[in-house]
Amino acid sequence: MKIETINTLGELKQSEYQSKSIKDELRDNLIENIKNKKTTFEGIHGYENTVIPELERAILSRHNINLLGLRGQAKTRLARMMVNLLDEYIPVVKGSEINDDPLAPISRYAIELIKEKGDNTPITWLHRSERFAEKLATPDVTVADIIGDVDPIKAANLKLSYADDRVIHYGMIPRANRCIFVINELPDLQARIQVALFNILQEGDIQIRGFKLRLPLDMQFVFTANPEDYTNRGSIVTPLKDRIGSQILTHYPDSVETARTITAQEAKLDSRQSESVYVPELAKDLLEQISFEARESEYVDVKSGVSARMSITAFENLLSTAERRALISGDETTSVRLSDFIGVIPAITGKVELVYEGEQEGADFVANSLMEEAVKTLFPKYFPKVEKLQKQDEETPYDDLISWFFNGDGFELLDEYDDATYKAKLDEVTPLDALIADYQPEIDPKDVYFEKEFILWGLTQFKKLSKYRYSEGMQFKDPYGSYISGL
Repeated sequence: MKIETINTLGELKQSEYQSKSIKDELRDNLIENIKNKKTTFEGIHGYENTVIPELERAILSRHNINLLGLRGQAKTRLARMMVNLLDEYIPVVKGSEINDDPLAPISRYAIELIKEKGDNTPITWLHRSERFAEKLATPDVTVADIIGDVDPIKAANLKLSYADDRVIHYGMIPRANRCIFVINELPDLQARIQVALFNILQEGDIQIRGFKLRLPLDMQFVFTANPEDYTNRGSIVTPLKDRIGSQILTHYPDSVETARTITAQEAKLDSRQSESVYVPELAKDLLEQISFEARESEYVDVKSGVSARMSITAFENLLSTAERRALISGDETTSVRLSDFIGVIPAITGKVELVYEGEQEGADFVANSLMEEAVKTLFPKYFPKVEKLQKQDEETPYDDLISWFFNGDGFELLDEYDDATYKAKLDEVTPLDALIADYQPEIDPKDVYFEKEFILWGLTQFKKLSKYRYSEGMQFKDPYGSYISGL
């Protein structure tokens, strides 16, 4: 029998529908997914061997869950994706505020309605997409918000005394009965509010203004929190932690490849932007490496974390920078340049928490230093390592390039150059062609000019060249040429 045709309790009984708890729903459907080799948490990358197995074990154990980790680690997304493990529809007593199961009602309204109408009790069907409730914990959240309170207007309209339980207005948690309920940033919830969750987690009891209600709420709780040593605004009270079945630690991507996959998936790009701007592979790696450098930087508060959102918004800014430049110069299409990375600075400065030394240096300085460190880290993976100490007269792969700068007056790359001028300028530095040919022979031709610029930036990081940023663009020079010529 199709659910659309089941509209009464009697029809539901005839259909042989079996009630089950939400934790059993999650467990049974996860078991089916595992047996059928179906991916439950689609689009979550980097957690395949760490977080997801732990989360699946917690679901199989019917546990309430706490996801503990720094910002931007997909904690809330994981919680939202658990909805996919629920049955598609469940029956609800029509008009019930707390999603009463027609076969196991718990509210006074549903019990009395079923007693009055019996098998003719009307029912409705609740889709799994509607079985998710979320609350961001803030210090101003009250017990009335999440548990409930006495409603004086209801008491007046129904002409009931405050001693009658029908005057109760249910809060978010009772209204999320038979649903997944997520409380984000749990430590921010005041301790007295956390205490109000004790009995709900353990016994299913709720207490409202002296009413002793026994409502065996059927819920799957998922909490998210930052590590307690970071959040000085509050902590999770110990008895509440004791009642949470599984605490799962989340983490940032452990490789640039994983981080790239996440950024490509999450970046919100205009289709015209994607079509008109080409992004070299090295540029994608460099962008992700900035986040890895930030997580190790002495200027950045490590305990605060560096969200994956930084790479996502930086990628969007990078493409917008290249797109804007192309629009100004009149190019129909363009490729990302290393100088375009100046456009990602606003995405970095708004996403990192600086320690005292970082504040002293300034956010722009820190952002620039992170980009330069990223270049320095990736450079040896593409071109020969530049040794700090080398013997006098010892030849290096960069001798011709350094000599070119030593014998010249410097080299400028302006931001406003159109593509043709940009390429022509880089082609003037002829030793760059030999380096590309020798060490990147299989490079995509579309990536050549980005790597030429990358070589120049890399050598400045190893003190073989000097780089100056001014309002119109970038200048590269021999670090000692001007000194020697002045003697």
